[in-house]
Amino acid sequence: MGAECCGPQETTSSNVPDGHAAEQGAERLWQVRELQLAAAAAVLLAAGWVVGRFGAESVSLGFELASAVVGAASFVPGTLRNLLRRRIGVGTLMTIAAIGAVALGQIEEAAMLGVLFSIAEGLEHYAIVRTRRGLRALLGLVPPTASVLRGGVEEQVAPDDLVIDDRMVLRPGERAATDGVIRSGRTSLDLSAITGESVPIEAGPGDTVFAGAINGGGAIEVDVTAPASDSSLARIVHIVEEAQERKGQGQRLADRIARPLVPGIMILAVVIAGLGLVLGDPLLWVERALVVLVAASPCALAISVPLTVVAAVGAASRTGALVKGGAALEELGRIGTVALDKTGTLTRNAPRVVDIVAVDGTTRDEVLAAAAALEVRSEHPLAQAILTASSDAPVAADDVTAVPGHGLRGRRDGAALRLGKPGWITAGPLASEVERLQDNGATVVLIEEDEKLLGAIAVRDDLRDEAVETIQQLRGLNIDTAMLTGDNTRTATALAAQAGVTTVHAELLPEDKARLLSSLSNGGKIAMVGDGVNDAPALATADVGIAMGAMGTDVAIETADVALMGEDLRHLPQVMSHARHARSVMLQNVGLSLLIVTVLIPLAAFGVMGLASVVFVHELAEVLVIGNAIRAARTRPLPAATPVPATTAAQPVIAGKPSSRANDDGCCDAC
Repeated sequence: MGAECCGPQETTSSNVPDGHAAEQGAERLWQVRELQLAAAAAVLLAAGWVVGRFGAESVSLGFELASAVVGAASFVPGTLRNLLRRRIGVGTLMTIAAIGAVALGQIEEAAMLGVLFSIAEGLEHYAIVRTRRGLRALLGLVPPTASVLRGGVEEQVAPDDLVIDDRMVLRPGERAATDGVIRSGRTSLDLSAITGESVPIEAGPGDTVFAGAINGGGAIEVDVTAPASDSSLARIVHIVEEAQERKGQGQRLADRIARPLVPGIMILAVVIAGLGLVLGDPLLWVERALVVLVAASPCALAISVPLTVVAAVGAASRTGALVKGGAALEELGRIGTVALDKTGTLTRNAPRVVDIVAVDGTTRDEVLAAAAALEVRSEHPLAQAILTASSDAPVAADDVTAVPGHGLRGRRDGAALRLGKPGWITAGPLASEVERLQDNGATVVLIEEDEKLLGAIAVRDDLRDEAVETIQQLRGLNIDTAMLTGDNTRTATALAAQAGVTTVHAELLPEDKARLLSSLSNGGKIAMVGDGVNDAPALATADVGIAMGAMGTDVAIETADVALMGEDLRHLPQVMSHARHARSVMLQNVGLSLLIVTVLIPLAAFGVMGLASVVFVHELAEVLVIGNAIRAARTRPLPAATPVPATTAAQPVIAGKPSSRANDDGCCDAC
């Protein structure tokens, strides 16, 4: 980060030079190597100043020269290595200025340059390492040992020694060393350190346990499904560390300015020095040229955005949101409209049968049994709701086929069965009941046998408890919202009204959602929130794709620009507010950096400011930029939630004819 323009060496997580090994592991500010050199140089400089007051000029000069050498040790070696690689950066400018000042007899100024530049470099490295250490601390959630059953005997092993299909034993209060599936026992799992959600989740046989989860209930046995090095927790850390290195628009802007600025500054310094030959005072203009080298060095500009990205992305990850790099962070901070999928995003993704209506001469049990016969082999949540409601084990129908956009058909005991949406199957005497159920937010399917209507089944996926609060918080951020769903218009409108969403686009296929995004954005930036699988086209098309409930889901993490690891929708406005704050910090840093360079160059060129004062102002600005960037790691409280006015009703928009559309997400043909 910033190696070309700011630092003598690269400081990425994957390539930390030997010279910065101390910083990578430094627990305290005073352990940072650059700051140690700066302190030593400052002591030598102060000693030289004191000795000089007593008239020992030669001894004072020796102290000042030693101070300049010690201060320069933090950046000159790296500069020389970069020059061998044909890389010119700020370290080059500082090295030339320091050597030139010594050659001109301004040893005290050269020493001050070394002290202040070393302080700025040390603070930058410490800030980067501190934010990354906070991220790596997630891996500290993995316990040092794990209890496993091998050959019927329980033993303690290191997490790295766990293999797939090992049987872990988790007692109350213990953390999971890696991912697995509960084999026996029931408990509650605390995932707050990973997903940011404080409410424990109930878990039993067949449920997934993620690395770092705390067992809050009874003892459980867990079958290992991933080695510790490839656990969900390890993948999170790896993805975020990679994301911190990705460049956003602001960072690219800083790079575009800084890269040509360095050679431009060197050319300007040569021109200024050349004026001395014309104006008759070469030493004066050479001195001014050296001052210009320091004044115009874009170190603060080069670190302004990358350091902000590192701090902000790391902070977001610790609250259960994976933001994949500076580009995603900046775009997220500019979002003006959020489009939300219905199923699994605004709703709980746990549909249940809420009503069964039978025609005269048919019982509710007969209606449910016929529907279950067609759905028995389906894994879709709506099918599971019907099967769960059936008290008896259903007998699977024969020759079951899906009719895209309509429903299912098959045969049972020689009779032809059809299960599907109203319109494909005529509601007949149940038309008014179907409308009533849809107005109450339920998805209705009809079942018929040998072209005779048996009845209707209403399935509803209730809103998340936090959905209304989330929409209000988004309104508090002046962000517009819209619901995009494949469900029927009546159901979608009813749920949107409950949630407070004022714009609804219903009866959509996944590709329809992607096509609608540009028109919904009104020329601004738009984010799409979905599950990362069925909404992949829309997630990819949106300026920012946000996947909900992505913990342990590789597809969701890879598809989206931002992944909310937990199931609490309130993380959405929180991460958007955080991104806005981070983007504001970026703009402040870039503006301050450019202002300092713009002001200092003419003052240095015309001799208004000398080397000592320019060095002080320049490095002070860099310290201010570093301190401001660290602010991006702080999460801020959300603005007051803005309720939807009572007079505002959800405005439904039908994307196409119901008979040609699938249900929500286009993944259940029967609805």
